[in-house]
Formats: sequence, C-alpha cells, structure tokens
Amino acid sequence: MKDTNLRIPGPVPLPQETLDLMSRQMINHRGPEYADMIDQMTKNLQTVLMTKSDVYFVTASGTGGMETAIVNTTSPGDKVLSISIGWFGERFAEISEAYGCETIKISFEYGEYADPKIIKDYLKKNNDIRAVLITHNESSTGVRNPLKELCEIIKTHSDALILVDAVSSAAGSIISTDAWGIDVVATASQKSWIAPPGIAMVSFSDKAWKAYDKSKCPKYYYDMDQYREYLKIGQPPFTPSLTTMYTLHESLKNMVNEGIESVFERHSKIAQFTRDLAKNIGLDILPEENYASDTVTAIKLPKNVDGKMIVNQVEKNYNIILGGGQQKLAGKIIRVGHMGWINQEDIEKAIFALKETLDTL
Repeated sequence: MKDTNLRIPGPVPLPQETLDLMSRQMINHRGPEYADMIDQMTKNLQTVLMTKSDVYFVTASGTGGMETAIVNTTSPGDKVLSISIGWFGERFAEISEAYGCETIKISFEYGEYADPKIIKDYLKKNNDIRAVLITHNESSTGVRNPLKELCEIIKTHSDALILVDAVSSAAGSIISTDAWGIDVVATASQKSWIAPPGIAMVSFSDKAWKAYDKSKCPKYYYDMDQYREYLKIGQPPFTPSLTTMYTLHESLKNMVNEGIESVFERHSKIAQFTRDLAKNIGLDILPEENYASDTVTAIKLPKNVDGKMIVNQVEKNYNIILGGGQQKLAGKIIRVGHMGWINQEDIEKAIFALKETLDTL
C-alpha cells in the first residue's frame, strides 16, 4: 500500500517507531509484565487528564467510551440533558436514549458553540437533571466548546453529573478534569494520543462511583466495577488490544516527559498555523476562531464547489487524504486534522493541494 499524507481527524498517521511497537510479540495480560505496564499507564493518563480520580483502559472505540459513561451512571427514566453542536453530540444523545433515559436535547447549529447563557437559563428552570452530556471538541464541525465555563454553570445551577465526550480533544486540548468538576471523561487512542484505534479511556470521579451504585442500566462488558476490581491485581477484565496498549504506553510516557502544557501549546500553535494558511488562500473557517478546535480545522468551501469532489481530487493528484463534511455539512466543508504526530510541513502540503485543486476549477 502506498504511503499517504493522512490529514483526517482520526485515525492519525503514526511514526515508524510507533508502527514498530505494534509488531512486538504478545505478552500474558494476566502476568507481571502487563501489570507493570498498566500501572505506569494509569499514572500517566491521570497526569494528562489532570485528575486524581480513577482512570481505565477499555478495548473499544471512542463510542464505547461514551457508552461507558452513560451505562455506569444513569438509569432508565433519568432526565439527561444533551448539549449538541454536531454529529457526535447527537450520537451521545442517541446512546442515552438507547438506554431509556429521558433525554432532553439542546442543539446548536453546526459550526456554532454551545452558548453557556442558554444552558444556564435552562438549568435555572429545571433542577431535576441527572446528567449533562457535552462534546468538548466536535470534530464534525471543528468547534471546541467552552468546557470550563459550561462545567461551572452546571455545577452552580444543578447537581447533575458532567459526562464529557473528549474523544477528539483529550491530549490535544487542555482538560482539567478535577478542577472543572468533570465526572467522566471519555476519549480514544486513535486521535491525539498517537496510537492506532482500539482503546477507549475513561476517568471516573467519586461522584460517578456514587451514581454507579444507584445505576440500573444493564451492563456487562462496560461495567466499570469489573475494571476497578481487576485493576487492583494489575489485569484487565477482558483480553485487551495489546498492540494498541504497547503504543499508548509509549505515547503516554512521551507526553509526560515532554510536559502536558507543552503538548497542549504545540497543538494550539499548529491549529493556528492551519487556520492562517487557509485564510491566506482566501478561504474562511467555519466556526468563530475563539472557539475553533486545536485538533481539526473545518474550512468553508465556495458555494459552487462540491466538497466530495475536492477530497477525491486531492487524494488522486496529491496523495493527501482530507476529511469531508458530515451530515448537514457534507460537500460544504473540508476538514484538516492536525492532532498527534504532525508538523507545519504536513499542513503546508495539505493546504497547497487544496488551493491547487480549487484553482483548477
């Protein structure tokens, strides 16, 4: 298979040293080598997520992490507030509905952020919300929600759990889990963590554990109590994706050694670089820049241009894979991923290919 410049918002391209780790021989996931690895990984994940709460590794996609957040903290009939700004926010709500929660949706236009004032007004009038669902970074629109401000409002005006989909933001944007009062953070390996798909990661606060004791949602594979009990003996409850765990072990060590502040700053700089280049070739960014994502940039296309065709032509002529629009934005935007292992040259090539392709029309 020919090499490609993969510039979609996940899975991300991987450096050779990461690919080499994936070729390691398997180990006994019930043995001391795995126990030592999972102990180090747990501590490092807590550092990156800025939490002293429990954290766990689940062999699943990011959606599995989101489902874990809901099935362990809610019960059928609970009132759950879903704050949605795009496709993945809608998915979070669908999971809640699938488990019988009375899911109230506050949805914003694709490309907009969740207005804290609207959430505040709703919570002041409704004090019976069991949990609030928030997508931190909506990769379908390139919008980063004002998570800290939203958390402050939720804590001030309710006793609701705060469940955060951080699949496309964690390790790329700051998430101060404990300081912001987040009860569950769900993320996944194939994004800023510089690892292949296969592992979901979740944090679990004391408040989340109290909710777990009352939860009546059916669960087995995603039952966090199993992960808690097995972690005490340095094991997973089920067979893990070892190849992905090998790479995550290394990437977590690298992040902590680099310093998480530096990791976040690096992502912020490459995001601004991407936006500036897009504007330099005459294109507009979809969201307000103050709320633009640090991990994926959504670029508006001229109205007479078919985004699907642009994606196909860029891949065909330049061997660069860009992300297209999803759902309501299909054919209307281009998404450029800049999370994880990425540099300015990669972005320059992608934006140049986009410009050249547009110029030929």
